[in-house]
Amino acid sequence: MARFHFVLAIASLAVGHSGAQAPPSLQPPQDTPRAPTETLVVLGTVAPVPLAESSRSVDILPVQPNLLSVQTPLDLLRSDSSAFIEQRGAGGAQSDIVLRGGGFAQTLVLVNGFRINDAQTAHHNLDLPIPLDAMDSVQILEGAGSTLHGVDALSGVVDFVTAAPAHSSVLLRAGAGSFGSNEESFLGGIARNTWSARATGTRNFSTGFIPDRDYRNEDASFESWAGSRLGVTDLLFAASDRSFGADQFYGDFPSWERTKSWFASARQEIGSATTAAFGYRRHSDDFVLIRSNPSIYENNHVDSSWQASLRHNFSLTPDSLLLAGLEADGDSISSNNLGVHARNRGAGYIDVDLRPARGRWNLSAGVRGEIFSGNIEPIFAPQLAGSLRLPHQLKLRVSAGYGFRIPTYTDLYYSDPSTVGNANLKPESAWSADGGVDWSPSQKIIISATGFYSRQHNAIDYVRPSPADKWYAANLSGLRFAGVESSATWVPAKSQRVVIAWTSLNGAQRALNGLQSEYVFNYPVNNVRATWDASIRQSWLVHNSVQMAQRYQQTAYPVWNMACSRKSGRLRPYLRFDNLSNTGYQEINNVAMPGRSVTGGLAILIGRE
Repeated sequence: MARFHFVLAIASLAVGHSGAQAPPSLQPPQDTPRAPTETLVVLGTVAPVPLAESSRSVDILPVQPNLLSVQTPLDLLRSDSSAFIEQRGAGGAQSDIVLRGGGFAQTLVLVNGFRINDAQTAHHNLDLPIPLDAMDSVQILEGAGSTLHGVDALSGVVDFVTAAPAHSSVLLRAGAGSFGSNEESFLGGIARNTWSARATGTRNFSTGFIPDRDYRNEDASFESWAGSRLGVTDLLFAASDRSFGADQFYGDFPSWERTKSWFASARQEIGSATTAAFGYRRHSDDFVLIRSNPSIYENNHVDSSWQASLRHNFSLTPDSLLLAGLEADGDSISSNNLGVHARNRGAGYIDVDLRPARGRWNLSAGVRGEIFSGNIEPIFAPQLAGSLRLPHQLKLRVSAGYGFRIPTYTDLYYSDPSTVGNANLKPESAWSADGGVDWSPSQKIIISATGFYSRQHNAIDYVRPSPADKWYAANLSGLRFAGVESSATWVPAKSQRVVIAWTSLNGAQRALNGLQSEYVFNYPVNNVRATWDASIRQSWLVHNSVQMAQRYQQTAYPVWNMACSRKSGRLRPYLRFDNLSNTGYQEINNVAMPGRSVTGGLAILIGRE
């Protein structure tokens, strides 16, 4: 069984397909505590490795222990100081993620390794098809990841990973809070010897903290895992429906928007070293400029995408692997504004991971070649990464790579009275590199620091000569970002954990030549995150977090959140306080965020923990 689990983990890693975990009979019991070094990284590496041995800058955020402490996956992403969430309201209504200063379209979003990035507009990349309750962890790779993960992985990759249930159980949750908010969820799992399944459904809504900022989100998913002589079969079906008042989201208008999506994926092992996978996503976006009078201006978009991959891994030595495979992807759109378009692409890749028996160092190198339909030239994306473990619990790591993305359909074809696309846009790309050190002077302290640099070419942005002119899409060269990520973790006792993380970023935007930019400067120059987690009597969890963010040429602002929940037992009450500091702030220009709010509820567990 151990061999089967290892093979599944290896096969799930190929080029952006870090699959969901196997049925519990094929892996160690999930209720067995694991040391932090046993947390496996599946992003930016050929083989799964413990987090402490990764040569890339990766953050792993567990979901299930924090399920009652957060409202959306965005709350977890904020714990990484290198990830800046550009949110337009509570409930995850429309949000973007920025990594290391890159644009919101330069981060690749995955679910179990399958692409979620929206072909219409990258503003919908976080329209995740699966509910928070279905997730097991969120993994964040910082820096270029196109070699292993393809298009859009220019500044980083975020993968939302599910896992098979360890036991048969049902978890019901209901809560309510400020601004007329209400939330309900269902999480049911069945665990058998060679078959497991999980069904989830969530709903949350609010009347809004100001007029035209109401929202309603509904999500559902079903996933099954089955083991056979052929291998593990993983099937996932999911759907979401989100509607929200969009006041000021796209200018000085009381707008309204509704997005719907459904997603299906299948992954099949073929023997011990080969995996085939296929996924399909359909996404619709209905936008009304003036909510009270839709006839003035309305956009309706429907886009779809498919992806397929075939991968094989070769064992070079007992500790070294070579991964090779092929991918094919396609997307299309039908829109009253953007028109009807379609495009396809294919890729081949190879990556080798060398690890000596003693494990003091590792080296990985790979290259991807990608071809496109239309007039886009083929792109090659290399990557090199390595780490060296020194005495006194000191590890050095370095990586360099090439990332790229192709324009969205909005970049190419959009047109309204204030904005116009550009059908002649070229793909954007970037060379990036980072080097870091991880030091653990004792079992209670971990210190990490990483310096990074990125130089972009043909970056896609919207610019204009003056406020009287239209925004128009253009390629810019000369954008550069450099910065430092640092963090310190202190475990004063088994029941407490303190983390302080700080990312400082500097950008040089010489390519504008006097033009005004819509997106280039929307990044934080300083982002500090301090968290304190404590277990009380081993049954209650208290979570405190304070974020201090300073956007480019803006005043720094603090946001304090706190949550308290019972983490064991049949009845699990919870209480969340958001923006306890009642800070007035904006993560997107002219889009106010909610003030102080409180949400409380109760979860009921039926079955084994």
